[in-house]
Amino acid sequence: MKLEFLYVPTSDLGATLALYRDGLGFTELWREGDTTAAFTLPGSEVQVMLDQDAEAPGGPMFTVDSVAEFHASRPVQLQVLSAPTAIPGGFLALYAEPGGSSFYVIDQSSDQ
Repeated sequence: MKLEFLYVPTSDLGATLALYRDGLGFTELWREGDTTAAFTLPGSEVQVMLDQDAEAPGGPMFTVDSVAEFHASRPVQLQVLSAPTAIPGGFLALYAEPGGSSFYVIDQSSDQ
């Protein structure tokens, strides 16, 4: 399990992009259409991923070899908020830990 992204949902992608790029001086790495962009987190391999989805919870995204295997063997303390779902290139699942914080688990296991 590796921390890959800090997921930051936003209702105003333009303003949030400007903050991270112009205000905080982060370097943009990539974009996916008009809804998602990622920035380097200075001094780290972790990326900040901005997404035009104000409904999704923010939180860390961890990469694993297989979301299906993680999901099948996950600790019982994790509440499933979203079961494994296909995303471009792999799968994603969302969990809540006992204190209420959420985190994502992703893999890049397919060529979708």
